[in-house]
Amino acid sequence: MRAQSHVVGVALMLGVAVLALGTLTAGVGTLVDAQTATADAQRVADGFDRALAGAEQTGTASHDITFSEGTIRTTNRTLRILSNGTIVETVEVGAVVYDHDGGRVVALAGAVVRDRGGSAVLADPPSVAHSTPNAVLAVGAPAIGTDRLSISGDGGVTTTFRTNVSHDRRDLGTANFAVAIETTTPAPFRRHFTAQGARVTTRSLAGDEHTSVVAAYPGLRQGYLVVHDLNLEVHNG
Repeated sequence: MRAQSHVVGVALMLGVAVLALGTLTAGVGTLVDAQTATADAQRVADGFDRALAGAEQTGTASHDITFSEGTIRTTNRTLRILSNGTIVETVEVGAVVYDHDGGRVVALAGAVVRDRGGSAVLADPPSVAHSTPNAVLAVGAPAIGTDRLSISGDGGVTTTFRTNVSHDRRDLGTANFAVAIETTTPAPFRRHFTAQGARVTTRSLAGDEHTSVVAAYPGLRQGYLVVHDLNLEVHNG
C-alpha cells in the first residue's frame, strides 16, 4: 500500500511538472512574440522615417524595410492650411500604415506614429516648424503620391520603397495660420502641437473620412508650405 502511494505521488509530481513546463513554454512563446512585434515596429518606424521624410531628398532613392510579418498599406489622408480661418491649401498627403498583431506604425505628414493597444506616441513629429521671434510658420507636406496598395507577408519580409522626390514651395503671405492634419490617432498630435504653443482643436472637415487635429498658431506670421512629392512606389521583395 505504501509503495502504491509512492507511485501515485510520483505521478502527481510528474503531472504538475509537465503542467508547469507547458505554462512556462507558453509564456516564453508569448514573450518572444511580443519582443518580435516590438522589434518589427521599431525597424518599420526607422524605415518610414528614412524613406518618407521627403525634405532631405531630391530625385530618386531606394530604401528597404524589413519585418517578420504583417501588412503595409497606403490610405487617404489630407493636410490643410487655414489662413484667417479659411482653408487656402489642401494637400492629399496620404499615409503609409504597417499593421501587425494589433499594433500599427503610421507615416503621415512627416510624422511617424507608433500605436499599440490604443496608446499612440510620436516616434517622429510632423513637419511643422514655427518661430515666434521671427513670426514665421513653415509647413512641410510629404505627399506619397501612389495608388492605394496593400502588401502582406510572414516569415521575414523585405519591402522596397522607391521615391522620386520633387519640391513645390508656396509663399502663403502673412496671416493668422492654422494647420489641420487628418488622422485616426489625434492624441499624440494634440500633445505635440500644444507643446509648440498652438491652440489645438479637433474638427470634422468636408470630404474626410476621419477628424483632423487643427493647430492654430497665435499672431500674424509669414507662412510657407513646401509640398514634397514623393512619387512613392512600393515593391515586395
